[in-house]
Amino acid sequence: MNTDRLDALLRRFSLTARMFHSGPLCGIVDFSATEGLGQLHLIKRGPVQVRHGARRQVQVLEPSVVFYPRPFAHRFTTDSKRGADMACAYVTFNGGAAGPIAQALPPVMVIPLAELQEAGAVLELLFVEAFGQKCGRQQVVNRLFEVVVVHILRFAMDRMGVDQGLLAGLAHPRIARAMIALHDKPADAWTLPRLARHARMSRSHFVAVFRDTVGVTPGDYLARYRISVAQDMLRQGDALKLIAGQVGYSSTAALSRAFKSVCGSSPRQWKAAAADMPPPV
Repeated sequence: MNTDRLDALLRRFSLTARMFHSGPLCGIVDFSATEGLGQLHLIKRGPVQVRHGARRQVQVLEPSVVFYPRPFAHRFTTDSKRGADMACAYVTFNGGAAGPIAQALPPVMVIPLAELQEAGAVLELLFVEAFGQKCGRQQVVNRLFEVVVVHILRFAMDRMGVDQGLLAGLAHPRIARAMIALHDKPADAWTLPRLARHARMSRSHFVAVFRDTVGVTPGDYLARYRISVAQDMLRQGDALKLIAGQVGYSSTAALSRAFKSVCGSSPRQWKAAAADMPPPV
């Protein structure tokens, strides 16, 4: 059995990063909430005052990650002369801001780089490449940003102590086993007894612990995850008949009923609405 907690999720809802700034950032800079895009800021040297709206602000005094997994307007204020040394990237997940990974994370994460100890060599190389001018620099830095995001996901599962949701489930030593199996094979005919066996728990105990940890019942989670996969396949242009089989429904009619119960619209209506959204920049 695959025991990698992130493998199936990242194979289906893969991430892409694209650097848009490297070097000093001086004075007051506003970052808009761009549809479909998260932002990852790596602060090598500060300080930086981070503001969200009129009141909420965070003082970043040491080298840190400031990560917005979903669109979120924010303002950075640094010394107008010395500035702050930073590398910044747009981050997107397949599934967009409404996908399971982006939704599982808090809207803002501020993590000192010293806390991401396993990513130390990656961060060091990223800063060297981002602040240099070697050929292929953009492609190298983009890939390194993606590696940093994976380290952030590991940190969120293992050290943030998330109370409830997808990450809390993946952090639970037994519930994670059932979720990994479900993510790996969403089309399987999953039953509560079968999921409970993966978790090595009794059925009643599994249902109670799953609900308390993830925030929904196993059945509801399975239904929502299948629809998330279906949405991703719709974005890629796959036919409904193919999608239905890939996510565990016997017919397009069964998929459409499940889709509407989760999303409030049919797959075709949802796809038409998604097509009207502006593409990521």
